[in-house]
Amino acid sequence: MTAPIKILYVSSEILPFTPESVISLVGRYLPQAAQEQGYEIRAFMPKFGNINERRNQLHEVIRLSGMNIVVSDIDRPLTIKVASIPNSRIQVYFIDNEDYFKRRAVYTDEKDKFFSDNDERAILFARGTLETVKKLRWQPKIVHCNGWMSHLVPLYLKREFRADPIFSSSKVLVSVYNEFLKEKFSQSFAKKVLTPALKVSDVELLNSPTGINLAKLAVQYADGVIMASKDLPKEISDFASRKSIPQLLCADVTAKNTEAYTNKYLKFYSKFI
Repeated sequence: MTAPIKILYVSSEILPFTPESVISLVGRYLPQAAQEQGYEIRAFMPKFGNINERRNQLHEVIRLSGMNIVVSDIDRPLTIKVASIPNSRIQVYFIDNEDYFKRRAVYTDEKDKFFSDNDERAILFARGTLETVKKLRWQPKIVHCNGWMSHLVPLYLKREFRADPIFSSSKVLVSVYNEFLKEKFSQSFAKKVLTPALKVSDVELLNSPTGINLAKLAVQYADGVIMASKDLPKEISDFASRKSIPQLLCADVTAKNTEAYTNKYLKFYSKFI
């Protein structure tokens, strides 16, 4: 009997833990559709402070917690929590850290200002997810990055973790949305992203640390890209076209057409298996 193909979902948002949005709908229903098609899945998201742990029955996974991720030259302790999505067999792993995810707001403050440490939060989420998957000894065939906070995963997987047997055969897909593309991150973003395994040239796009360049960095290290918003800037689609990697346009996600868009995604997966 052939072992099921493994798919890792790394999502900025997942319904019902975050409010309904295009990203959270994909984060919620695509893993379920994949699982129903016989794939083995794991889903990860940040443990934002507005997620009620008691109501959602989150609990810490002691055997996975206790790692430290270095961000801005400081060891940041990592806590891993898990919960099940109601009325499904989907478990979600939550990446938590008190410095970055305790605040109740998600990406912006009460004045709708982008958090100044969102770059560091994305670094911790990406590296924390990959380190946790390593600790699980779970080898994904496809790593699907869904939303801007997952956009550093392709870089780290292809440059730092590529030689690791857990990820050596993984294909990385990126869903790009028209979210926070005009935002600017810290001017030291590129420096913060670097690790001993990375070169300065690997992150040149972040010398101008905008949301658009972060999306382009994700595409740069991806094996396939999903254009998940209709009004994406042309420079992102042009950048993907120059890479000559498979593209999927799937920008018609609603709560009522779950089967239609999940079928498009699952058909796209067949190009990488």
